[in-house]
Amino acid sequence: MSARFWIANFLEAMAAERGAAGNTLAAYERDLSHAETWLGDRDLDFTTAEKRHVEDYLVYCDRQGLSRATRARRLSAIKQLYRFAFEEGLRSDNPAIQISGPGRDKRLPKTLTIEEVDRLLIAATEQGRTTADNLRNGCLMQVLYATGMRVSELVSLPLSSARGDPRMLLIRGKGGKERMVPLSPPAREALADWLAARDAEEDIKRVKGKPASAFLFPSRGKAGHLTRHGFYMLIKEIAVRAGVMPDKVSPHTLRHAFATHLLQNGADLRSIQTLLGHADVATTEIYTHVLEERLRALVLDHHPLARD
Repeated sequence: MSARFWIANFLEAMAAERGAAGNTLAAYERDLSHAETWLGDRDLDFTTAEKRHVEDYLVYCDRQGLSRATRARRLSAIKQLYRFAFEEGLRSDNPAIQISGPGRDKRLPKTLTIEEVDRLLIAATEQGRTTADNLRNGCLMQVLYATGMRVSELVSLPLSSARGDPRMLLIRGKGGKERMVPLSPPAREALADWLAARDAEEDIKRVKGKPASAFLFPSRGKAGHLTRHGFYMLIKEIAVRAGVMPDKVSPHTLRHAFATHLLQNGADLRSIQTLLGHADVATTEIYTHVLEERLRALVLDHHPLARD
């Protein structure tokens, strides 16, 4: 079986057995195809490569200026492919099993101040060609900031999850794992307003014989709902209207702002892990700088020896 068939069968197994999302599968395919091309230029492939070849590939990625996170992700994809091949009996060894990754970047994620988020939330309700657009955009931003969900989770929310003025949203995250996140009163209000406008638009479509959408944020595109790219472009426009530097704002920075602001106001790291849908608390520990700042302020404000 060729290396290309290895990749195809591996991706099929990831989708069927682990419920990997389309975006995850696309990322695996990109990373593995890049490594396959590099190996092919050296008359190698995944079926013949040895440990030293995988290490040479990682050195090459480093020399290309790729971040540690990207290199770690590519090595992870290669390791999982070889583990699959070993378990399926396609190869008798796993040449990548003992290779250590480059680790994660220690840079703190970009985030936003509460005042900047407030401006974005207001600007979202003014960004659009119609009243319905304004309501939809306001709902997108309120729900994103209230829950800290991933952008792919947000844009693909099913309509059924929002019916009945919910206090909690059921979110299907990575690997098909489900979690419950609470909605703030402003988010619930924005959701109710958008639902009323959305239902009115759907009634008009129904009269014209068009099928109803099953998504909370429908679109005419192939996916049937607002795309990640579409929302990314929208949030940049909202940032300009809000007077916030666009390069500071993305759907992911709103997710970081959600976690950071909760920690600043007393939430514990384990709760943040649950709300963000992180499988490992180590992923959430990037936010510990917030806890350190809070503890430092606590000591300076209250310890007797810290007083002037």
